[in-house]
Amino acid sequence: MSVRNQSSEQPAGTLHRAGFACFVGRPNAGKSTLTNALVGKKVAITSNRPQTTRHTVRGIVHRPDAQLILVDTPGLHKPRTLLGERLNDVVRTTWAEVDVIGFCLPANEKLGPGDRFIAKELAGIKRTPKVAVVTKTDLVDSKTLAEQLIAIDQLGKELGFEWAEIVPVSAVGDQQVELLADLLVPMLPESPALYPEGDLTDEPEQVMVAELIREAALEGVRDELPHSIAVVVEEMLPREDRPAERPLLDIHANIYIERPSQKGIIIGPKGKRLKDVGIKSRKQIEALLGTPVFLDLHVKVAKDWQRDPKQLRKLGF
Repeated sequence: MSVRNQSSEQPAGTLHRAGFACFVGRPNAGKSTLTNALVGKKVAITSNRPQTTRHTVRGIVHRPDAQLILVDTPGLHKPRTLLGERLNDVVRTTWAEVDVIGFCLPANEKLGPGDRFIAKELAGIKRTPKVAVVTKTDLVDSKTLAEQLIAIDQLGKELGFEWAEIVPVSAVGDQQVELLADLLVPMLPESPALYPEGDLTDEPEQVMVAELIREAALEGVRDELPHSIAVVVEEMLPREDRPAERPLLDIHANIYIERPSQKGIIIGPKGKRLKDVGIKSRKQIEALLGTPVFLDLHVKVAKDWQRDPKQLRKLGF
């Protein structure tokens, strides 16, 4: 059993590696938070609700010796809607194309049927190295962590495969995040950098802006509408007639829900909730794009969009 829990030095050498890694795990296992911690900038939407990552967001870790491109997939789950089935297809396609898979398992929750379901699927992927990433270690004591490490090692043995590494990390406490990158890099193929130095993600900016608005919209209504919200940015245009030193970006976006009765929940009494969504997401968008933003939000109904192929296409799924 190979468990890493101490700092590691990259051996000196001129080889440069570049490749793709993806984090998998049941919903809310800490995949997006880990992606953000590794990249050092917010690129993946995080939420304590399942099914919030809908787009494959790539975070790019630039190092002198390597470029690690992180593909953040939706959580694999037993699908109940057409959207659910499409999300699962996205996951499996991604697994087949990456150089290394990191399976995220929270330290503070015992292994459950959801974890076994994913581990079984992983066992079928023979060639790709699989790293068990034990997340949220800041939430447990050392005894609980040790028990979880043993259980994870055992799970691999039961399913007939060996973990390439088992690494405990805390993305929130920034513990062992660098070590994880050190361990993933040698599993990548030799290759020059695949993306320019400054890139942190290859998601179009509009998609990332839509995700930030969606995250803010979910904030107060997770219990009522966890999966019923989609956001589409209709346009992003620099405001004309502005002096160069005082630019303003106009962003017009629609928040879609499934039923008219949900409209009031999103808008809130006297429009307060929608206003809060605007304020919160505008700050995040300005930080992401580095420019002042005027954000125009509208709430619209797209009836039962999660079950309708035409609506799913229109909303980008």
